[in-house]
Amino acid sequence: MRFWIGARGADMGSEARGVMAATAGEADSPLASGRLVLAGDAVEAPSPTWLAAHPTQDVVYAALEKQGRVGAFRRTGETTLAPLGGTVEAGETTCHIAVAPDGSHLVAAAWGDGVVTHIALDAAGRLGKRTEAVPAADPYAVAKKPEPDTARLLDEQPGVADLRALVERGADASQLAAMLAGSTPTPAIDADAGMDDILALLGQSKNPFDDPAVRDILRGAGEPLAGGVSLGGAPAAEPSESRTPRAHCSVFLPRGLVATTDLGYDLVRFWRTSARGMTLDHEVALPLGAGPRHMTPHPSGHLYVLTEFTSEVYVLSAGPDGRWRLRSGLAASPASLPGDSGAELTRSRDGRHLYAGLRGSDTIAVLRVRDEGDRIEHVALAESGIRKPRHHVILRDALLVAGQDSHEIASLDVDERTGVPGRVRHRLAVPSPQHILPFS
Repeated sequence: MRFWIGARGADMGSEARGVMAATAGEADSPLASGRLVLAGDAVEAPSPTWLAAHPTQDVVYAALEKQGRVGAFRRTGETTLAPLGGTVEAGETTCHIAVAPDGSHLVAAAWGDGVVTHIALDAAGRLGKRTEAVPAADPYAVAKKPEPDTARLLDEQPGVADLRALVERGADASQLAAMLAGSTPTPAIDADAGMDDILALLGQSKNPFDDPAVRDILRGAGEPLAGGVSLGGAPAAEPSESRTPRAHCSVFLPRGLVATTDLGYDLVRFWRTSARGMTLDHEVALPLGAGPRHMTPHPSGHLYVLTEFTSEVYVLSAGPDGRWRLRSGLAASPASLPGDSGAELTRSRDGRHLYAGLRGSDTIAVLRVRDEGDRIEHVALAESGIRKPRHHVILRDALLVAGQDSHEIASLDVDERTGVPGRVRHRLAVPSPQHILPFS
């Protein structure tokens, strides 16, 4: 089995020079449990951290993460690539790309600023015109109350406007007393006197400023306005400026749809694409703070979503009206550690199992797909054998895991009956590997 490796380079504090090529076992075999061998650098490129292949052309696309651009590379040999045209801007910290099944365009996601970009591809696979999709809006943003018109609100209190006007003009006590209906005249009141002093002198017991509602108005308190509704029943978030959009993944679905995640705004967004770009169809909000990161579609028609912040797997499916909805979900593993964060989610070739990478405990959670795909259940939590599993691929007889912090790729046996990975069989030293893309 041959595969390309995307990795961090000097501009991201590591040592990779570009896209690398490697083999697992025999190069031309569909099996991948054999020895890992690095063939070398396929092409120089600055931090190509995510890779995607053209469906019909011998072209590989790379998210040049630090540069915030996408590059195209044409295959020139068994394990070599060459640049195909120039690079295209795709948003701050571009971290993911996916190519349309018909090869007409690709979609890039940028973690840094939340930008989702449609990039047209020509017949040879060259990058063309870029079009930014409509930005995400936080479904949990609390609508801001307008700044209170304090003067108007206070003037609505009985007698306050007249009282203020008299004090500002330096009215004496007799004038104030007359205005407040029958108070006993007192010495003149200075215009700088506080309202409590004025009312005390005038024999008034009720200060409109003592009203709790008035004090709440003055300090901007009171009930918050209604915000977005969480499908998970989570409470409303802080206003949107305290959260940041972070697009992170895209997958192509049947019937011309594309799904993208925004882990900053807890959204899975569904789009229609055309030669002109992307049109937002609808969105699904996951529970507040979940952070949907990566997704994998299933032959049953369901879409499985792994969250980064809560390490959960959610099941989405389309209803009769074509709109996708949240169906179920559970923790990736009941045995994961506090502070774990979800990384990559993939499924087995037969669709019976899902594999979720968990950074922190550095494990791979195995889940079984049940019923018609709308339910998942825990199977096992396996050691990944590396530090910080950034990405993994499940092949026929092996699981390859990219260890970002251990600077290696590990190959684990997989029991095809139970779906559970076994011990590490082989290791390959690679600087900060980020993505593994098999190719033939």
